[in-house]
Order: sequence, then C-alpha cells, then structure tokens
Amino acid sequence: MKRSIITIDEGKCTGCGLCIPGCPEGALQIIDGKARLVSDLMCDGLGACLGTCPEGAITVEEREAEPYDERAVMAGIVKQGANTIRAHLAHLKDHGQTEHLSEALAYLRERGIPVPATEQSAPAAPVGRSELTHWPVQMHLINPAAPHFRGSDLVLAADCVAYALGDFHRGYLKGKTLAIACPKLDEGQEIYLDKLKALIDDAKINTLTVMIMQVPCCRGLLALARGAAAQASRKVPVKCIVVSPRGEILTEEWVSQ
Repeated sequence: MKRSIITIDEGKCTGCGLCIPGCPEGALQIIDGKARLVSDLMCDGLGACLGTCPEGAITVEEREAEPYDERAVMAGIVKQGANTIRAHLAHLKDHGQTEHLSEALAYLRERGIPVPATEQSAPAAPVGRSELTHWPVQMHLINPAAPHFRGSDLVLAADCVAYALGDFHRGYLKGKTLAIACPKLDEGQEIYLDKLKALIDDAKINTLTVMIMQVPCCRGLLALARGAAAQASRKVPVKCIVVSPRGEILTEEWVSQ
C-alpha cells in the first residue's frame, strides 16, 4: 500500500542519534554510524522525528510500504517500561490517532499490562477549551519575529476550517501555533508570501500544516504555502489537510519536504 513514511538522506545524516528519542515506536536505530529506518511496520509516518534532526536529513514521503502495525509496535514498546508506554500513548493521542490509540490500549488490557494512570483516568477536556496560545492569528496581523513562532509547528488554516471542524482545537491546534487567512476574500496577499518565507527562514518553524476547506478557492492557500516553501532557503515539510463542510477529514498528506 502507498502511505506516508519517513526517509533518511544518508549523505546528510551524521549519526548524532538525536532522532532516536523522537521516535516512540522504535522505528529508528543508529547502525554503522547512520540513522536507519529498521521497519516500515513500525513507522507511523506522522513525522514526530522531523524537528529533531539538526541536519534536515529526515523527511516524509509517499511510497509503497507495509501497513503500520500498532500491535507490532506495542510488542516492542512494553519491553521498555511504563515511561515509554506513556510516551507512546501520548504521541498517538496528540496526533489524533484515535484508532491506533484504542488498539494500543486493547493490547495492554489483553495482556494485563497496567495502563499509565495519566492516560487511563485523565478527565476529558472541558467542552469549549481553547488550545490557542498566542494572539493575533490573522496573517495580516501576525509578526513572524514573535517568539512564540520560533521552532514551532505552524498551522495555516483557512478562516472557515475551525467552524466546520468540531475537534479543531484539541485534534489539530494543540501544541502548535496558528495563522489564519481567506484566499478568496483577503486583499494584499503578497505580504502573506513574505511572512510565510520569514516564518520558514527566520523563525525556523519545524513543520507547516495547511488546513483548507473542500472548495476550489481554498486551494489558493495551499498554493501560497507551497510557493513560500519553494522560495525559502530552508526546507520545511508541508502537510495539507482538506476538510468537508460537514467536518470530515477528506485527505491528509505531506505535499512537500
């Protein structure tokens, strides 16, 4: 099957090992002085390791790969103890991987392995809780030099996305910075291109996730982001998420690395 999975540029990799803790699934190992993807089965393709590589040697690509196997991952995770189990469950939860999270919890319960208390008994977040950590968020108003953007994972969302997607804050904004724009109605969008380039080159954002609606005009926001990524001197992974008017995620894929 074709899916998102990491790839490592051996020429750029120095074997520093900083990526290893960033892969809770254990798909990465240092072998012969280089980071290696040891199993397609264990790579979830979410790219948690991307921001840990100082050389930019790790990217995400779409290619033929064995389907990710949560149970195979859990078999290795449990051998590493409760802290690693907790980190892996948090990783799944933070990336909105509810199906894999349920499978991981089922694996633990079937084998009588205690589920870390913070994951098992934590109360649900209050309805309406905001994950927004900074202001302003409109593209004309944001300052790319603001400290909250430095080294962050940036979500660039079309204005309508948060209204259509009920789980926007908890599922897609948590732990990230935000900028919003309307590619159809906003004027002076040339400044958006400059600001996005500054966010990539100067603020050194880790990743750029573009969230758009299932309407033709929204594609302009993705084109803007891809243009900025192409013109920037740094390379940053760009993901595109398309949302239907009913709040369904239609596609979610890395479109450039």
